[in-house]
Amino acid sequence: MTKTCWLASYPKSGNTWMRIMIGCLALPEGAPVDINALEGQGGITSARGMFDGFFLTDSSLLSHDEIDRLRPRLYEAMASDLTEDEDAGRLPVRFVKAHDAYTNNADGIPLLAGARGAAGAIVIVRDPRDIVASLASHLDCSLDEAIGFMNSPAAAFCGGLNQVQPQLRQKLLRWHEHAESWLEQRDIPIHLVRYEELKRAPVEVFVRAMRFAGVEVSAEAARSVVARTSFASLQDQEQARGFAERLRGKEGRNFFRRGEAGAWRRELSVDQIAEVERAHGVMMSRLGYLPLR
Repeated sequence: MTKTCWLASYPKSGNTWMRIMIGCLALPEGAPVDINALEGQGGITSARGMFDGFFLTDSSLLSHDEIDRLRPRLYEAMASDLTEDEDAGRLPVRFVKAHDAYTNNADGIPLLAGARGAAGAIVIVRDPRDIVASLASHLDCSLDEAIGFMNSPAAAFCGGLNQVQPQLRQKLLRWHEHAESWLEQRDIPIHLVRYEELKRAPVEVFVRAMRFAGVEVSAEAARSVVARTSFASLQDQEQARGFAERLRGKEGRNFFRRGEAGAWRRELSVDQIAEVERAHGVMMSRLGYLPLR
């Protein structure tokens, strides 16, 4: 039987890289990895088209809160509809990207339907000081504005009211609240992946994450995946053909920017570093990011 596993993260924390690595598992050895062919991997929880197709409605006619009251039913149906796949090339797990914080809707029901929506979650975290510059590039804003966004309890993707976005609203909360929401929920088991460890020891980290999800991957297969999905190769593909998941209106900004760990030391000012640490220090310490100089 196929089951669902969330790939949960705050934006710009390595979620897309992990999805591409997982997608590589289902490809024949030597087949090219295409960053614009991720649709078959389960998509993202906030896909508006998936919501509209399931409810046979135009979600643009609903408020964000009305949509949130319906979303758990979608994920329950997705999970219960997954029967054994006849295609031997498919993975036995459906991995679905989620940027949403783990919250309840107005009815007190987990937005992602709790255990009815997924069997577990791989939660990817990244040093928030490194997220700042990447998020600023992604949103085409200043570093200070990105820090303000990460510090806002009202932070959300696609939460505006002036135009219909291709995705549904994703409540992010403050960076530390986003991490806490996933770490503290007790509905489904989680496996924590630190982006920095994924960079340092990608084979070992990837094998452990896949084992948690119920996919056994040999070290040899993992090494092949890592070699075929290097950050440099993803950058080259984006440069040559673009990337479909880049935010609308941000075509001049690269999605795969640098992918470094520790670049915050040269990208942020002393005051900016202090502001991030002041706002999120408790969670940073919990995740092993403080003290660090």
